[in-house]
Amino acid sequence: MVRTPLTPAQIAAGRRLGAALRSARGDRTLDDVAHCAGISPETLRKIETGRLPSPAFGTIIGLSDALDIPLDALAEVWRPTAAAAS
Repeated sequence: MVRTPLTPAQIAAGRRLGAALRSARGDRTLDDVAHCAGISPETLRKIETGRLPSPAFGTIIGLSDALDIPLDALAEVWRPTAAAAS
């Protein structure tokens, strides 16, 4: 099965998501947050830097729990901004 390439909008959304997660991590170490989320530190690093722009839903749930961020807040980060949509 061949995966469809991500669109530029999806790549931009992944970058916004990564930046939001990095900001929410604050002073916590990448290793600590990754462990709490049940993912590898390398996976979290890739998400935060935008190299993994569309992480699995289970990964997002784990990060939501680990960082105490509601899923709907992460969904809002993913959605295009009003300026980008027009």
